[in-house]
Amino acid sequence: MPVSLLDGIRDAGLEFFHLPAAEKLKHANRDDAGEFQPEGYGIDRVDTDGQVLDWCDRLYLTVQPEEERRMQFWPARPASLVGLLHEYALGSEQVARRVLRAMARVLGFGEGFFLGHVGEKGGTYARFTYYPPCPRPDLVYGLKPHTDNSVVTVLLLDRDVGGLQVLLRGPGPGRWVDVPVLARDELLVVVGEEMEIMSNAVFRAPTHRVVTSGRERMSLVLFYQPEPHKDLQPAEELVSEDRPAIYRRLKAKTFGDGFWDAFALGERTIDFLNIKVDDKEHGGGLVTSAPA
Repeated sequence: MPVSLLDGIRDAGLEFFHLPAAEKLKHANRDDAGEFQPEGYGIDRVDTDGQVLDWCDRLYLTVQPEEERRMQFWPARPASLVGLLHEYALGSEQVARRVLRAMARVLGFGEGFFLGHVGEKGGTYARFTYYPPCPRPDLVYGLKPHTDNSVVTVLLLDRDVGGLQVLLRGPGPGRWVDVPVLARDELLVVVGEEMEIMSNAVFRAPTHRVVTSGRERMSLVLFYQPEPHKDLQPAEELVSEDRPAIYRRLKAKTFGDGFWDAFALGERTIDFLNIKVDDKEHGGGLVTSAPA
């Protein structure tokens, strides 16, 4: 994708978040009864007074399939945003598909192996996230630790300001590592929990977070998910006596619906839905470690 497109969608997203609140709230993430629903502008769902809140606003949109776009949530201002997001999503999809083909090759399968599990009409969801300057970055996250509800996620990071961190597992609690500011023409691709399930944990979804700073920051994330009617389960080619299935089967839609509850609680969806097969079901023989 040309740098002009990447810069253009960044600038359009930032322009939207700089609009007056009344203009942005025309696309608020509320249904007719005023209840939270995922799409639109606002903050993430708040369930309890004790919930950890994030220092960010976001705009969340269904991008693909096109016929499922809910255009009342797509901003009219800036006027360029709709066209730029459509063009960027088409290019980003090619990046995601290229990565999925490469992941299949790494495991010795044909290039269409994971693409077949996703389907031709998989969902694509865009999240613009704006992090205002924070006066006390030591007290609040930009975005709490989480894993992604996706097969893979394509990230277009802020071109000037860092803040994304990834948890490196190890002895004890692990340690957080900064993701550097990327070049203007670079994208970051992250494995999501749905790929972790499909690959039987050969590929792991990393835990990541965003820390705040005294500078504003904006990112655009596209989540790629399977067709909602697809069964989400370890691929049978990756299950054996030596490496039994680590996760139970469920529908992709069930997993996607469970994400919002899990995210509000700061949990992995896999753990929230309790879909791991435990040691007893394997007769005590489950190996819990796996290649990263």
